[in-house]
Amino acid sequence: MEYFDTHAHYDDEKFEGDREEVLNKIYNAGVTKCINMGCDFKSSEKAIEIAKGHKFIFAAVGLHPEEIPQDEEEMLKTISQIKGLATQNKKVVAIGEIGLDYYWRQDNKELQKEAFIKQIELANELKLPVSIHTRDAIDDMIAIIRKNKIEYGGVLHCCPFNRELVKHAIENGLYIGFGGTSTFKSSKNAKEILNMVPEDRILIETDSPYLSPEPKRGTRNDSSNLKYVVQKLAEYKEIEPEQMANITYENAKRLFRV
Repeated sequence: MEYFDTHAHYDDEKFEGDREEVLNKIYNAGVTKCINMGCDFKSSEKAIEIAKGHKFIFAAVGLHPEEIPQDEEEMLKTISQIKGLATQNKKVVAIGEIGLDYYWRQDNKELQKEAFIKQIELANELKLPVSIHTRDAIDDMIAIIRKNKIEYGGVLHCCPFNRELVKHAIENGLYIGFGGTSTFKSSKNAKEILNMVPEDRILIETDSPYLSPEPKRGTRNDSSNLKYVVQKLAEYKEIEPEQMANITYENAKRLFRV
C-alpha cells in the first residue's frame, strides 16, 4: 500500500537527532508522498529545505495562528515574506498551516482573523490550496470560510469532530483531514463525521510528531503510523484498508496537484 501524509512537521526540533533516519523509514513503510507544513517564516523555510532534499516530500508555507506577531504591520510583513517563499520554490504546493486558534489566547482574535483571510487571498492569488487549523473557534471559522471563497480548495486539517463545521467545510469545497484522533477511544463521533464526508473529500494525515494514533498514542508520531489511521477509517467505512489508502492517496494528489 502507498500512503500520502497530507500534514506533518519534520522541521520540528523533536526530529533534530534522527530526521534523515525517520524520513528513510517512512518512505520504506510506503509513505511515498508527504507534505511538510510551515507555521511561520523560519519553519516554512525549513519545510522547503527538507522538501528539496527528498523527492517524495513537498512543502507548505504559512503563518499559524499561534505564531502571529502581535503587531499588524509585522504580521503583514511576515505574510509578504511567506509569499516570497511560495513564489520562488516549485516544491511549495499549499499555503499552510493557517487558521484560527482561541485555545491558547483570545485577546488577538481580530488579528488572527485578518491573518487567516489575508492568507486565503494569498493562496487564491498563487492558485494554491490551503491547509486550515482550527481550535476552539468553530463559529468564526464557519463565518470566514462561508464569506471568503477558497478558490483552489483546501483541507480542514486534524478534523474537529463538529457536525456544523464539517458540513460548512464540505459545502465550501474543502477536504477533511483525518489523523490520530480518529483512532482515539474518546472520539465517540469519529465514525459519524467520517460518514458525513463524501468519499472524494477524505484525506489522511499524522501531524507528526504530534497526535500519535492508537496503539502508538503517547509516543513521537511519524508518517509510518498512517497505517493505523487507514485501518480505523476502513473499519468505520466497512471497506478494505488498501481501498481506503488508495482513495485518500488519489484525493490528495488531486487537491495538491502532485
